[in-house]
Amino acid sequence: MNYCEVLDFMFNSLPMYQRIGQAAYKTGLDNSYALNDYFNHPHKHFKTIHIAGTNGKGSVAHSLASILQEAGYKTGLYTSPHLLDYRERIKVNGQMIPKDFVTDFINDNVRIISKLKPSFFEMSVALAFEYFRYCNVNIAVVETGMGGRLDSTNIINPILTVITNIGFDHTQFLGNSLEKIAHEKAGIIKNKIPSVIGETQKETSDIFIEKAYEMVAPIYFADNYYNVTLTEAASDCGNYCVKTKSESYDLEFGLIGIYQQKNLSTILKSVEILNRSDLIITNENLRNGLKKIRENTGLRGRWEIIGHQPLIICDTGHNKDGLKYVINQLLQQKFKRLHIIIGFVNDKNISELLTLLPKNAGYYFAQASIPRAMPSVSLKNIALEYHLHGNCFDDVITAFNAAKSVANKDDVIFIGGSSFVVGDLLSHM
Repeated sequence: MNYCEVLDFMFNSLPMYQRIGQAAYKTGLDNSYALNDYFNHPHKHFKTIHIAGTNGKGSVAHSLASILQEAGYKTGLYTSPHLLDYRERIKVNGQMIPKDFVTDFINDNVRIISKLKPSFFEMSVALAFEYFRYCNVNIAVVETGMGGRLDSTNIINPILTVITNIGFDHTQFLGNSLEKIAHEKAGIIKNKIPSVIGETQKETSDIFIEKAYEMVAPIYFADNYYNVTLTEAASDCGNYCVKTKSESYDLEFGLIGIYQQKNLSTILKSVEILNRSDLIITNENLRNGLKKIRENTGLRGRWEIIGHQPLIICDTGHNKDGLKYVINQLLQQKFKRLHIIIGFVNDKNISELLTLLPKNAGYYFAQASIPRAMPSVSLKNIALEYHLHGNCFDDVITAFNAAKSVANKDDVIFIGGSSFVVGDLLSHM
């Protein structure tokens, strides 16, 4: 198989949750351990940092990878989902895995794939770890998929675990309460390995403390140590004021969403803990890594400004907690009219999402180019119940062009609701 055929095989032959949803979900780590044995435990050849959470884990993962790169470490980065290119999921020092490596990996291992029938995610994790070993990385930042305890990545022995926060997402798999979801995320906490928790939440803090006690793991709640405020936002960088118990200082961060305030606290505490290991991360490394995160890692889709006059913003926030911050920041912008291009996947509880959206905007209901996307006609009909008015479109680009055709230079166009909606837009841009 050539590269295109390999991608088609992976997307269509291996069950892929992002595309088809629940039918692709596999419980248990049997396949992950079997693949790990087959490839002779590649993750044991490099240090790892393991990151879970409902929101923010992608931003934190990319930030830590950028900082480690600036500190001179050859750094692997495994994240999901991708926006434009499958290879975004697997990077070394910000460079995507080569097409040839992906092609050879699948072609050389068809027999074990046919035997185990792993999910798309399980095979991607095995590919990532094998590539990181091949590249002789010093350290890899590994983001979980939706969970923690039963996530395919949860076979590693990290030097640090990070859990950004807990919110309602993927409740059909993780549980319908914050406590149940926290139990799943807490599954990445390892024996005697320090753990940074991004947010102190009354429903979940005791669960993390109890798990850490059980594992004899030092635990740190980042918001008890750092208070971060976004003071100024430009199109490519934000200025943040950081306060600790002993000092106050400013930082430039290449991500400018208001929700990045919490992520930055998590990042700062994580770097502090990493410096207690045998890693050396200077203040200059920290500052440069935060400022150059997009340049170093290629991260996209987090409050990304892609046009001016009209101001065009996209963001991948797709659950209640994430979208709430995005909409609040959106309404703080100055505009004459607000145009919102929105789409969701069909297994979301969109009622709670639609209640967050402003009623004084013009809506362009769009359908992303994946089987799991909610039909735009269905979305429009449900949105009418929440007094959100607009037109429906068969695809994101048609919706985007319709908004651009009527927007003037003083308007704002926002694109979001799903990573796949943003991905379709960025592919076009």
